[in-house]
Amino acid sequence: MPARLSQPSARTALVAAALLWAGPVGATDGVQVTPGDGVTVAVPSGQSVTLQEVVWNAPGTDGLATRFLFVAPAIGPGGDIDFDTAATDMQHLCDAFALPRVKDNTPPPEQIVISLSDRPVPFGQSAPEATQFFESYSIADGVCTWEMF
Repeated sequence: MPARLSQPSARTALVAAALLWAGPVGATDGVQVTPGDGVTVAVPSGQSVTLQEVVWNAPGTDGLATRFLFVAPAIGPGGDIDFDTAATDMQHLCDAFALPRVKDNTPPPEQIVISLSDRPVPFGQSAPEATQFFESYSIADGVCTWEMF
């Protein structure tokens, strides 16, 4: 199940945890952020999802992580996408969108993190008014496997 931020205290705690998780980069080339292209990415629910940015070479729980941040307005207040539907969309985004984009990275990431937000929220910035879902996936044998955050 995706991590959903629905209360200010939960948002604050998750942002703090994310900032701690980001920690020092170590022996990598450093964290790099690539802006998205604004193109709508197809997902099983049919909701409108656009790539906001990709964070490369981010420290993760088991090594390097690549984070894909998407804007998905339908997960916010008044939207029609619930938690379970968003989880299916995030799995699809990992398998069909993110995985092909990281498969040739050297070194390859150990994790892919998919983030959905009802509005643009730059990585590492707080936005208490935003609805956000996050999922983490390990990569093994060319498949994204959901991990509990």
